[in-house]
This record gives sequence, C-alpha cells and structure tokens, in this order.
Amino acid sequence: MLVLLGDSTAVGIGDPVSGGWRGFGPLLSSAFGGDYRNFALSGARIADVRRTQLPSALRLQPSAAVVIAGVNDTLRSDFDTRQLHSDLDQIVGSLSAAGTSVVTVRFHDQGRVFKLPGRLRRVLGERITALNEIIDVVVARHGAKCVDLHLLPGAYELPTWAVDRLHPSELGHRMLARAFAAKLVESGHDVGQVSLECSGGRELTIAHHVAWLLVKGIPWLWRRGSDLAPLLWSHDIPGEARSPVTGGGGGAVAGEALRADTGR
Repeated sequence: MLVLLGDSTAVGIGDPVSGGWRGFGPLLSSAFGGDYRNFALSGARIADVRRTQLPSALRLQPSAAVVIAGVNDTLRSDFDTRQLHSDLDQIVGSLSAAGTSVVTVRFHDQGRVFKLPGRLRRVLGERITALNEIIDVVVARHGAKCVDLHLLPGAYELPTWAVDRLHPSELGHRMLARAFAAKLVESGHDVGQVSLECSGGRELTIAHHVAWLLVKGIPWLWRRGSDLAPLLWSHDIPGEARSPVTGGGGGAVAGEALRADTGR
C-alpha cells in the first residue's frame, strides 16, 4: 500500500480534473500498483501531519509513504525549528520503524517562483534553508529517500506551476510523480514509468497569471506579510531561522499565529 501525507501539494491542488483535484498521488499510485490512500489536507503543517495523519497511515501498515509538508510552517510567525525537527523526526522515524519506505522532499526557493519582494524573500529563504537542513538530518538518520525540488529539471519554469505559482501544474505534479517513482525504485519497489504528457488541463496564458496576481496573489501576500511583520521590520534575521540540528538557534518568533489556511 502507498500512502500520502502532507499539505495541499499532496492533496493535488494545481491539477484540476472533473470532480476535484488529481495531483501526483493517483499518477504515482497507478505506477506503484496496489492500494492507495491520501491523508493529506490543505493547510496542514508538520505538526498536523504528526498528530492526525501519521496515526491513520500507520494503522494501514503501508509499504511506501510520500511526505510533503513544511512550507506552511515557514509562513507563520510561530516558526520553531526545534519543534519542526522533533515532529518530522517522529513522522519519518515511525514510518521507517514500521518497515515503510519513506520519500520526502527538499524545498526549492519559493520566492524565486512567486517573485516575492526582496525582504520577504530573504526571510522566507532563510526559513526554507533551515527547514531543508532539518530534512537532511532526518532523512540521513532514518535512511529515507528525498527528492530535491531545487535540482528537479524545470523546477523554476512557468509551465511547471499552476496559476498561483504556489502549487504544481499538471506538468509539475507529473514531474513529482516521476521523481517519487524513481526514489521508490531505489528503495526496492517495482514501480512503472510516469508519463510527462499532459492531457485535459486548462492552458494558462499571461492574462491568467496577471488576473490571479491582482485578485488573489496580492491579498495573499498582504496576509502573509502581516504575519511575518516582526521579522520584516527587524534589522537582522533572527537565529530562529537556523536549524538547531546544525548549530543554529531555536525558539519561536513572538507573534500571533494565523490559522493554517494557506491554500497549500
């Protein structure tokens, strides 16, 4: 059995089909064969995966699991590297101890895709770096597999992304499915090939991207910017943006955390 845990990328947002979202899950499942369950929820943070998704997944005794979460944590004022490390270690460690082959991701530069303002891009870039350092340590500790999105061919090309530039397009989801399939093969699973040929998706034009930016993109940026305001107006990026497992500081940044409804 294959299970998916994580946020809205794992839900499949960005790849609309009749009746909802598809995403990389069904594509990977078809290549993997056997049963498949997706426990991911839009807006989920790593702690949500640990508390609610992990127990349900473990009960099914899956042979393979894909875990994608963490970006929603980088967009919150209570970002805490020590807690993230503890939660992710429990997720990957529990699955690995149960005999499940785990595949996760290292994240790319979100600001490069979304074209964030310089200061906000710097803050989020520091946090993505800290998150990736945690992922590196946890993956190495438990022998999990990892897809580096920054190194994925086409990762920074516009056709890879949905109109919001936060979620993969159909092509992007197919690229993820193919990359995960390759990692599962490395883990000893017999997984078929995933096609990159798109069909049935809506073709996006420059007008679509401009319209989304004006109607949804700028309001989204305003909400996230207000949550990160204590960081944006400080003189230096606090030590909390460095991974505690590589010698950095820890502790959450002061400020009220918004609800985990990021649309990711």
